[in-house]
Amino acid sequence: MLKGIRKRLGDILIEANKISEEQLKQGLELQKQKGIPLGKALEQLGFITQQEIIVALSDQLGIPYISLTTYQIDTSTLALIPESYAREHKLIPLFKIGNSLTVAMVDPLDVFTIDDLSNKTKMEIEPAICSEEELNQVLDQYYGATSSVDEVVQIIQDQDKDLMEDEIDEISIKEAVDEAPVIKLVNLIFTQAIKDKVSDIHIEPEEDLLRIRFRVDGVLSEAYVQPKNLQNAIISRIKIMAEMNIAERRLPQDGRFQMKIEGKEVDVRVSTFPTVNGENVVMRILDKSNVITRLEDLGFVPKVLKEFKRLLSLPYGILLVTGPTGSGKTTTLYSALNSINSMDRNIITIEDPVEYRLKMIRQSQVNPRAGLTFANGLRAILRQDPDIILVGEIRDSETANIAVQSALTGHLVLSTLHTNDASGAITRLIDMGVEPFLVSSSCMGIIAQRLVRKICPKCKEAYKPSENLLKGLNINTDGRDFTFYRGKGCRHCKDTGYKGRIGIFELLTLDDEIRDMILGKASTSHIRKVALKKGMKSLRHDGIIKVINGITTVEEVIRATQLD
Repeated sequence: MLKGIRKRLGDILIEANKISEEQLKQGLELQKQKGIPLGKALEQLGFITQQEIIVALSDQLGIPYISLTTYQIDTSTLALIPESYAREHKLIPLFKIGNSLTVAMVDPLDVFTIDDLSNKTKMEIEPAICSEEELNQVLDQYYGATSSVDEVVQIIQDQDKDLMEDEIDEISIKEAVDEAPVIKLVNLIFTQAIKDKVSDIHIEPEEDLLRIRFRVDGVLSEAYVQPKNLQNAIISRIKIMAEMNIAERRLPQDGRFQMKIEGKEVDVRVSTFPTVNGENVVMRILDKSNVITRLEDLGFVPKVLKEFKRLLSLPYGILLVTGPTGSGKTTTLYSALNSINSMDRNIITIEDPVEYRLKMIRQSQVNPRAGLTFANGLRAILRQDPDIILVGEIRDSETANIAVQSALTGHLVLSTLHTNDASGAITRLIDMGVEPFLVSSSCMGIIAQRLVRKICPKCKEAYKPSENLLKGLNINTDGRDFTFYRGKGCRHCKDTGYKGRIGIFELLTLDDEIRDMILGKASTSHIRKVALKKGMKSLRHDGIIKVINGITTVEEVIRATQLD
């Protein structure tokens, strides 16, 4: 189709009146400086968007534009082009008719690649144009790591390495797991996990197989099922990476390691636990390349966000974030620190672990073996002239009392607690041995939070939930025109209907009435009722707002707030 065409992208965009001669000149200079494609250079300069480039190419050259997120690719054509070639040249085969192969390309003007592909496949190539973002998504979706994993598994089994025997010695295990196929297998699992934005990897021995599950957006799903005889090899390789004792299988162990995958630095925390079928391994993945989210992007409604920012501007006091493990407390605290970080403030943290590095903030990590706990770390921080202190978690009476004293002596203290709701944090502090009058005078505000999955924007559709479902959230639609949404399921979201997560929050601000209730040792439920009467919005109420705004679904809010 493009055999005789040698038009350049810059000429096409000028003909389409998308850029000027001067803008093209600047784009070419940036292209030369950075060694990037011209289209990318023009995008970075803000002269044109990727979508405008696609439309201009499609119109000027008569090349069809394909939206890959909604296109059904003929999977039989994938075998014609290796994944490495497809990723290197930014293309994917769509379908074939006779001796003609239609290929979606980010750069359909790359006639050299088209000619090369034609020679390799012995077919005539018909190019179509697609966006780079959508191409990366479908490459992960259609190629993924599964076929590569299967190939490596076959290689390992062909080597006839019997790693099932419990009495196999440590040296033999090390020799086996240090071989290239086992290393490659484990690396492929991690690579796919990073691509899928996995937060946790579960390696679970069964009686006759080894199951690997990924947690994405808070939900576990099966990723791979491997033969039982690979169990020791995979688990031992991970333990070696985490510098754990591979010969010890009877006791739980903890470890960690860092690795770089596809240009991303990730920190992996490893926990092993002995079961009747072998060691269960759970790994938490922390992507260190992630940018700390702004407070405005976490999901706060404007009124709560304004009040939270006011509390963060106070010169002293304790601000607590509560919720179960995995509810996003650390992200909220990091975002809060980022919003108040400035040259005139000394901010110091004591964490377990330090998940992300923050500029201009002194971050330290607890090390119980060396004697650095939250309590004595907090004592040392007080001698470092801090303005703001972050304590990763208040776990015991000693830490709680030091945190309170720190707040009463002119420091703003941020920390977390594991409680179901905001008012429960007050009772928890008192149960830890903090006197009610100290809690009353030091605590300024408490946030409770959960994470709910967001509806996938690519397959979002309106629907009418059942009355029973709406009653589960006490939503009454009588006389009101609400539109409810859900995700239909597509490749973009791996047919789940959800993509990404957002927080739902309740914020309890302590006023004089609530402080008097604390002094009077009022119950958690009584404090909560008064706070709700005074205007505090519950987790469920915040979730309902996000349902009505089309951000999440009724089912998600019910799941996240079952105890609310």
